[in-house]
Amino acid sequence: MKRLLIVDDEGDLRLLYQTEFETEGYRVDTAADAMEALSMFERERYDLIILDIKMPGMDGVEALGKFLGRDNKIPVIINSAFDSYKDNFMSWAADSYVIKSADLSELKQKVKEALGESIYEF
Repeated sequence: MKRLLIVDDEGDLRLLYQTEFETEGYRVDTAADAMEALSMFERERYDLIILDIKMPGMDGVEALGKFLGRDNKIPVIINSAFDSYKDNFMSWAADSYVIKSADLSELKQKVKEALGESIYEF
């Protein structure tokens, strides 16, 4: 079972994402901010990180650099309400950049792609 770390300061979104991805068959941990996520990342092994950008304290772009500095092979998907960060060259290190939406199909597809899973449903 693949293990995801979801980092977002919005509690309702963390709960929604956790529920949706657990239903998809993933093991999911969540963090409310980048510092908590980095601490968890030191203790646990994750297959993929879903990372918000706008968070209190350390933002997601800085956290992205720290995650990749510790493991440059970990897939990271930036999931932000702001498309303006797509132009920030620091965010280019992420595997994907998904704009937050009530429809999670694009995010789910990007997770499957980043993990090398089939995106076709039969």
